[in-house]
This record gives sequence, structure tokens and C-alpha cells, in this order.
Amino acid sequence: MAISSIFIFMSVLCFSSVVHNVASVDYGTALTKSLLFYEAQRSGKLPSNQRVQWRGNSGLKDGQDVRVDLVGGYYDAGDNLKLGFPMAFTITMLSWSAIEFRDKLSKKNELQNALSAIKWGTDYLMKAHPEADILYGEVGDPDSDHECWQRPEDMTTPRNAYRIDDQHPAFNSVDPKYASKMLTHAIQLFEFARNYQGLYQNSIMPAGKVYASSGYKDELAWAAAWLHRATKIKKYLDYLEGSGDTGGTKNIFSWDDKYVGAQILVAKLVLDGKVGSSGIWAQYKAEAEQFICSCVQKSSQNVEKTAGGLLWFLPWGNIQYVSTASFAMSVYSQYLSAKHASLTCSGGDVTPSDLISHVRSQVEYILGSNPKNMSYMVGYGSNYPKQVHHRAASIVSMKKDPTPVTCKGGYDTWYNKNEADPNVLEGAVVGPDKNDEYQDIRSNYQQAEPTTVSVAPLVGVLAYLA
Repeated sequence: MAISSIFIFMSVLCFSSVVHNVASVDYGTALTKSLLFYEAQRSGKLPSNQRVQWRGNSGLKDGQDVRVDLVGGYYDAGDNLKLGFPMAFTITMLSWSAIEFRDKLSKKNELQNALSAIKWGTDYLMKAHPEADILYGEVGDPDSDHECWQRPEDMTTPRNAYRIDDQHPAFNSVDPKYASKMLTHAIQLFEFARNYQGLYQNSIMPAGKVYASSGYKDELAWAAAWLHRATKIKKYLDYLEGSGDTGGTKNIFSWDDKYVGAQILVAKLVLDGKVGSSGIWAQYKAEAEQFICSCVQKSSQNVEKTAGGLLWFLPWGNIQYVSTASFAMSVYSQYLSAKHASLTCSGGDVTPSDLISHVRSQVEYILGSNPKNMSYMVGYGSNYPKQVHHRAASIVSMKKDPTPVTCKGGYDTWYNKNEADPNVLEGAVVGPDKNDEYQDIRSNYQQAEPTTVSVAPLVGVLAYLA
């Protein structure tokens, strides 16, 4: 699979002064567990080499209502929804991790697992794009899904498929043939998105209840940057230059706001001398660097930090933004190192090694070097969250007890059970509040629900540090 081609297809759619007692960090083990998490999130018919054995086949009729095969893909979080918007970001970040840190993944014998995690997503996303101007962006309904607490294998909730089309617009190294197929989908989707611009939830209204998009210009910039990287075709650079929208200085990098990612990709073009170093290209680069400067506390508007040293962006699922910021710092440190360069911030110069020190502090916080001495990666170490907000993990495996779990029965028997999850959701990442506190209880969905978008950037970061 030519990893760079994966990106474009998907695209369309700080240092702590507090020292805590914690065992030495094993980045390699954390890396392994982060990739296991994606096997636990799989939907569809599981492969014979599935390592997470407590999961079973699920969603085998997805797409039947629209006569399209939509079996496969990933459940986005602790529910049983398949949502194309965050799934595309997840696969893109996994792919970017594999591109930038391929050798390190290979050295840790995790490259094939990373590629398998990517392909599980890309196989599904290509199914979801059956025609040039049709893209299925959701399977399942948020309201009915959230009313039930069931294993994916037991789902009795509606599995309606929702799509974007021209009437409802929104927005080669391992396997060259597969890569070419993805590139074809990517080019078609970029043109579709350019020709029919709009917010995807205007077509897929249920998605707006869980992953509403605040805009689509960032996706177009993100897609153009990746299409140029994969094809070297000038028209994608022309789009980036002529759009008149570089995104501005951002304070977050996420599934909803991808400008930082696009800015970093353009900054690499500037550093490599492939575009000019003035005008709009300099603007892209400056904005990417301003975001990184704010993360390393060298800006006039620094990202806030908790007393324990964790970057603090937003109350809901803050760890996902820590993950993307850490990835941004990691990859930019590589770009700078390759040019023997440093980052000039308003608060002083920052070397590549400085960036990695900040990244290391964030990852070590997640893995246990924090005021609670708790690993926020499930299954890592001995003190980690035992009651994550996750249907499959919290209900006994059907392989141990095949008795069907009913919609409301799951709440009575499992959700409200004040005991550790029967299945350890290895590699899932959750996080504390602004005061470095964490309540390990299943109903604490604001902190305790793991998501695919949170772990994907950490795959690359962990590979870099391992």
C-alpha cells in the first residue's frame, strides 16, 4: 500500500515542572497497545488473525437498506456508530504516522499492524464511495444508538445508512494497485467537494448531533495538500495558493479543524524549497509555527496547561487535542532536524530536541507521570481506568456468554454495574479534567469515553519516542 495515497483519500471527506513518581516509560509497549485498540473498534466480519479475541462479528447487514455493501470500518468511540467524518481523520492520522515514522514502526515490528489498521478503514471508506458523486457518511442513528447499551454483536438498533450526493452536497510502495484505486477515489472526492460545497450535516443530519462540522474550507486545504504530496500535480498547489484562506493562527488541531495539518504540510514544502518562502507560502508556514510555539509555551498566546503539566484545550475529550498537538510537534521536529533548523518563536528559539522534550512530557503524563499516578492508557501499567464508557468493553464477551443483551437490559445489568470492565480495552486513551482529576466511573462520558481520533496521532508519537 502506498501510504501517501491513503491520506488524500481520507482528506476529502510543552514541558511540565512537576515531577511525579512513576516507573520508567515503555513507549514500545504503549505503541503495541495503541494499535490493539483499533482491533477492538472493528466493525464487520473479523479476520482470522484478529488479536482482540473478546470481540466478534458485528454490523454484517450494514448498507442493506440502500443496497450497498457498507460492512466493515470502525465504531468511532464507545457507541456502535460508524461515522465517516471522524473515521476519515482517524485513518489520515494513522497514515501520516506510518509515512513519517515508518522505519521506527518497522523496528518495533508494528508497521504491518499499523498498515492493517489503516486498510481496515480504507477498505470501508472506498465501499462508502460507490459512485463519483456519492459518499455514505454514516451508518446508525445517534438517538436510538445512545438509548441502548448493547455489544456491537447484539445490536438491535436501526442501521440506516446516510449519504451525501450532488443533490445534498457537503464539502505505491506495498500495493501500488490498491494505492492507485484509493487515489482515484481521492481525486473524485476532491472534485465532488469543490463542486458541491457545504456542511456535510446538512445532508446527514443525524451526524450533526455527534460530529458536527464547523466548516469545510479546512478539509479542502487538507485534501489539496495531500493530493499534491501524492501526485505532485500543480493544480493542487494552485488551489492552496489561490484559495485566499490559509486558516489563520489556530489554537487547536482536530477532526473538525484540520488547518494546522494543512499548514504543516505546506511548511514542509517551504522548508524543502518546493514553493517560495514569501507571500502566502510564508503565511502558511508562520501559522503552523505559531501553533507549535503556543504549545511549547513560547508564544504571546500560549496553550493553557493544567497544574500537573498537561496541555489544556477543551473540557470534553481534551486528550484528543493533546494527542494531535503532540503529533504536530513530533513531525515538525523531524522537518526541522532534516534542515538543521530551529523554530523562532516570540518567546525565544526552539530546537528540534526542545520540541521532543515537550512531546515526551505530554506522553509521560498520559502514561502515568501525573498527579494521580494513573496511566490514562487502558491496559498500560497497573493503575489505569477500569470503567471506560464503552459498550463492548463493559459487557461480557459473547464468547463467554452468548446470551443476547437487550437494549435496556444492558443499562441495568452492565452500564450501572460498579465493577471493572470484563474486557480490557487495551490502548484506549481517556483523560483528566482541568484540575488533573479523573473519576473512574462508566457514566463519566465526558472524560471516560475513548475515541479513535484520540489514539491515531499517538501511534506516530509513540513510534517516534520508542
